[in-house]
Amino acid sequence: MMHTNFPNLFINYSLRNFKMSAPTAADSTVAEKLVLECLSLSHIDGDSTELNDRAVFSCLFCNQTFDEKDNVQRHLVKEHKLVIADVNLISHFQRYLLYWKARFKEQPVEDFCSIILTNSGDKDEGPKDQYYLLSDVLSEDKSLRNFLQKKTLEDVLSIQQKERDDSLPARDCLFCREKLEGNRGLLFDHMAHDHGFNVGLPDNIVYKDEFLDLLQEQLSNLNCLYCEKTFRDRIVLKEHMRKKQHRKINPNNKVYDRFYMINYLELGKNWEAIQSEDDTAIDNDAESEKEEDYSDWEEVGAQAVCLYCEFSSSIPDKLHAHMQELHDLDLKEIKLRLNLNFYQQVKLINYIRRQVHLGICIGCQEKFEDRKALTDHMHEKGHTHVIPDLLAWDQPQYFFPTYENDNLLCQLEDDDNDQQMNKDGSTTSCHGNVTVIAEDNPVENTILTDEKLRREILMS
Repeated sequence: MMHTNFPNLFINYSLRNFKMSAPTAADSTVAEKLVLECLSLSHIDGDSTELNDRAVFSCLFCNQTFDEKDNVQRHLVKEHKLVIADVNLISHFQRYLLYWKARFKEQPVEDFCSIILTNSGDKDEGPKDQYYLLSDVLSEDKSLRNFLQKKTLEDVLSIQQKERDDSLPARDCLFCREKLEGNRGLLFDHMAHDHGFNVGLPDNIVYKDEFLDLLQEQLSNLNCLYCEKTFRDRIVLKEHMRKKQHRKINPNNKVYDRFYMINYLELGKNWEAIQSEDDTAIDNDAESEKEEDYSDWEEVGAQAVCLYCEFSSSIPDKLHAHMQELHDLDLKEIKLRLNLNFYQQVKLINYIRRQVHLGICIGCQEKFEDRKALTDHMHEKGHTHVIPDLLAWDQPQYFFPTYENDNLLCQLEDDDNDQQMNKDGSTTSCHGNVTVIAEDNPVENTILTDEKLRREILMS
């Protein structure tokens, strides 16, 4: 064994990050039973397969158990003078403890650990003490850590494959009232495309239900997912996340690490370490042949204004997401539900514009003195998405816009599905009985009537 002197060393459970550079020596008996016995995990009871779910950590020397990893480390240092190095790099820490608990019953702890002597110098003050360091410098410990990491990766890959294949029950979107069922990837894709909330490729995520539950809990507690600040109500939270571009999770929050496959790939590396690796191609011509990426480029057009507030955007999807998230008004859903054609959409928007301009609630027709009082009432009563009877707004007067150059009208799409082709070649409107029949217009006074000329053209 190796003795190391550390003058005035403050020993606590944070020493799990300490690594010894010099090798430790174990006796010949240990050397004979290193790898094979270590990888078989023969000392771990068969009923320990669910230990990770129960989160029970056993002491290596006594019968005490703990619910938290830090507590068992603190206990080992304080009561038994044992420090485990790099605990944060050990997969399935419960099995790791059970293995060494059994090994320490077979042989003395000195056969496996380095010894740290504190306050051993002539000028050091305080009592002298002796601590044991268990680290992957010992080949048996390193083999155990590698095995546990590999086993964890296999388990996670199995769970991930099951989540890819399974068709799961319907689940609410985190940002709107839409329910999506089937593969969880549909829900993540919906949140990415409709709400700008991107957590990465769904296939790179594991424990998806737990991940979504955690995100839902954060939003229910009115916490921003990125900066994790708390807000007074959901509307203020949504507007904050939109303005600050906080529609993403906090990469510094280690709680989310367990939901990403990249953190299980290599022992001792998390996503930050892998991402920082240099992946530059060997081919020197690769960079010169690389095409420019314009995927993030957005064309700036005319600004369209929200129906209820002053928010504006030149991108229709952003404006639609804003009204859906902040005001619970989904124009696309209303169009499909009421089977509106293009002109009815125009009249509906002009009607809402007129009512909001006059300070009248579209849901209950109550009048208010200013827009803030109106919008507060509509949000409180849930009247922002209540559409009155067709006779109230499907009137010719609402063909005329309330505001000049209302660009929201320009963002409406006139679907090709509004017309259908008949067998005789005519087209019929899906929202009316108007039929348009194409006619042949005869061509007169053409030189092609000259038979000699036609023959010359054909022979040439």
